[in-house]
Amino acid sequence: MENLNGEQQHKPVLLTEVLEALSIVDDGIYIDCTFGRGGHARAILEQLGQAGRVIAIDRDPEAILAGKALEAEDSRFTIEQGAFSVLKDVAERQDVSGKVNGILFDLGVSSPQLDDAERGFSFMHEGPLDMRMDPSHAISAAEWIARTSERDMVQVFSEYGEAPFSKRIAKAIVEARHETPFETTKQLADLISAVSPKQGKPGQKVIHPATRVFQAIRICVNDELGEVKKVLEQVTNVLGPKGRLAVISFHSLEDRLIKRFIKKAAVGDNFPAGLPIPTSMLNPTLKMVGKLIKAGKEELQHNPRSRSAVLRVAEKMA
Repeated sequence: MENLNGEQQHKPVLLTEVLEALSIVDDGIYIDCTFGRGGHARAILEQLGQAGRVIAIDRDPEAILAGKALEAEDSRFTIEQGAFSVLKDVAERQDVSGKVNGILFDLGVSSPQLDDAERGFSFMHEGPLDMRMDPSHAISAAEWIARTSERDMVQVFSEYGEAPFSKRIAKAIVEARHETPFETTKQLADLISAVSPKQGKPGQKVIHPATRVFQAIRICVNDELGEVKKVLEQVTNVLGPKGRLAVISFHSLEDRLIKRFIKKAAVGDNFPAGLPIPTSMLNPTLKMVGKLIKAGKEELQHNPRSRSAVLRVAEKMA
């Protein structure tokens, strides 16, 4: 759902690969934890029979409006509002816990969110400095910038954005906010550009210096990595036997969490090394399915957002 350079694109990323990964069965139950505008969910519905179900979750109120429209059209579809860490609660309310055939995550920010200037996600569009996926919760990016210490800014920019010159940018923000509060995306992007050294050789394409800082602030404001950690703990209880987990991520921080989770679940209980314990007694809960999946040449040509997308798949043990 994310694109660092802000290209406008609304095609579901890795759609064919996701459908194959989920190994869809006619009467299956599937949960799309990041509905967005429903590209993946609609494609899953097309492969289901009348007994199948798709349950969706999203915290963005505009995504919920789109989901409610689909809910009115298709009785097999249901959507609930919330961060995806409500997965366990949603599954219990819908009476599907332990019965789900597939769970999908398409992490990051969606194209409609990036394209709407009023949401403040992108430095490519002038708008209020907000960045909240659910505007009724948490603090806005503008409030975060106003309150956060220089030291904490450096940490966030470095860890969540891997941003060059994090110290220089944080210092400039703190100095500037004493004179004028940061209220718009352009205001912040212009300052970052002004204090960032020119990068790259003449004619070489480089990303805008604000790209990684905006990403870092967005991840922090929405607690995106915290949400991923919380929901991963719930996945195996929600999936049924041989149920599939498919996760699309767009940067190394998310992918690292997914990779470690699947690897740990595939190993099972953490007994001391060297003990003569057979694999069957380690109680693994998941097994890896295939290798990391990236977009093919054709998708890369038609959907620039897919460049940084990676898909990992796992299956719950029977």
